[in-house]
Amino acid sequence: MAKINIVMVEPEIPQNTGNVARTCAATGARLHLVRPMGFAIDNKKLKRAGLDYWQYLDITYYDGLDDFFAKTEGAYFYFTTKGRKTHSEAEYPDNCYLLFGKETKGLPEELLIRHPERCVRIPMAGEIRSLNLSNSVAIAVYEVLRQWNYPALQNFGQLHNYRWEDCL
Repeated sequence: MAKINIVMVEPEIPQNTGNVARTCAATGARLHLVRPMGFAIDNKKLKRAGLDYWQYLDITYYDGLDDFFAKTEGAYFYFTTKGRKTHSEAEYPDNCYLLFGKETKGLPEELLIRHPERCVRIPMAGEIRSLNLSNSVAIAVYEVLRQWNYPALQNFGQLHNYRWEDCL
């Protein structure tokens, strides 16, 4: 099965990381957390936001961006409000890495300037500074999955008290 890697660089808000963890669990994406983080990984808010999905996660921790890049390889995409093309213009290969920066500053510009062709932006109104980090991750993951035709994901639902077949 194709793999997506979500990379949170120095996340600061535990609820965002918990929400991203839940998105990863629901989509089969791997989660990579790059230290330092603004909270302890056992933070109650982090666990509550991820609800009871922690056992479904594949999480790896890194001691900074240098450690992350030394231990991974693949196509890296840098999600930033400063990107020159939209996230839906990029073509995402198997085992791609979607990098997101910390809530207050985003990804370091020193990193972005070295990879302008891989810096992508989620469109939004000009007056808005940025989307919530966990929302941005969800948008990005589902764009990749859409391009891949949602491999190995359940694409149908069932009613609890009725059957869809009965209304045909």
